[in-house]
Amino acid sequence: MLQLALVGCAHIHTPNFVKRLNARSDVAVKYVWDHDQARAQKSADALNAKVTDLAQIWSDPNIVGVIICAETDRHQPLVLAAAQASKHLFVEKPLGMAGSDAYSMARAIDQAGVIFQTGYFMRSDPVNRFLREQVQAGNFGTITRVRHTNCHAGSLKGWFDTEWRWLTDVKQAGIGGFGDLGTHSLDVLMWLMGDVARVTATIKNVTNRYPDCDETGEGLIEFSNGALGSLAAGWLDVANPISLIISGTQGHAYVANGSLFYKSEKVTGADGDKPWTELPAALPHAFELFLDAVVGQKDVPLVTAQEAAARSAVMAALYQGSEQHTWVAPQKA
Repeated sequence: MLQLALVGCAHIHTPNFVKRLNARSDVAVKYVWDHDQARAQKSADALNAKVTDLAQIWSDPNIVGVIICAETDRHQPLVLAAAQASKHLFVEKPLGMAGSDAYSMARAIDQAGVIFQTGYFMRSDPVNRFLREQVQAGNFGTITRVRHTNCHAGSLKGWFDTEWRWLTDVKQAGIGGFGDLGTHSLDVLMWLMGDVARVTATIKNVTNRYPDCDETGEGLIEFSNGALGSLAAGWLDVANPISLIISGTQGHAYVANGSLFYKSEKVTGADGDKPWTELPAALPHAFELFLDAVVGQKDVPLVTAQEAAARSAVMAALYQGSEQHTWVAPQKA
């Protein structure tokens, strides 16, 4: 089995990753590190691993990759050290606090030539895969607008009144509820539509359950190809029935409660009246894809480090647009 290390256990997805790691027979976690010793020990016990320091992880030639689930403000030094040590990298989203740190990490990752992945799991969904194929085939005609929403009731239900409270501290997380869920929407939109020219947003706190942390927001995006995009994200929604809309001069699609309704003048049978079910198979979760790539599977579809950095840069611009009540061009690599 190939040996890995878990570097930071802060992220809310850590327990899920621990379960996935324990379910595999081709990888094993040898070491766990976290600046919080008790938190490190908890994950180490679950993985039958050893708590150690970072120097041991970077210097051990048997450690082929690391999984970074630390607080976002700790990503940069950890990623740079891992890249320098030639360790493959899974880094929980978002990659960086903003564009500058994210692009510096992306450069180091690319220069090291290591495998990289982050947690944009929505790319594996059959509906999203199908729609990307249709966009690339031109079956919407000229796309005029796209919209993605990713919302839950986490703030209303107190999901972060726990060990995950740091996610409501913008100094550690870089973002609040809008960015936490909105980064997934942003990834889907940019995966579909490409580069972003400028953005603006309205982002705010409503309940004050987590003071100084935004809970919801609406973003507006102008893509480099001229299409308009919007995204809604946050922790204040008791339902999120319509998650995606694509509108073009020759086609339209929307996703309602997980079902796709697709209309296209170019595709036989795509009348938009009933759910479209001719979809590609689901891909494994983004984390599983990373592990697959590390153990040697070929042509695994991964998020590039530059893509992850661009999402951090655009999200930072959305927050800046909200603060300044203006349009902002995101930082480029």
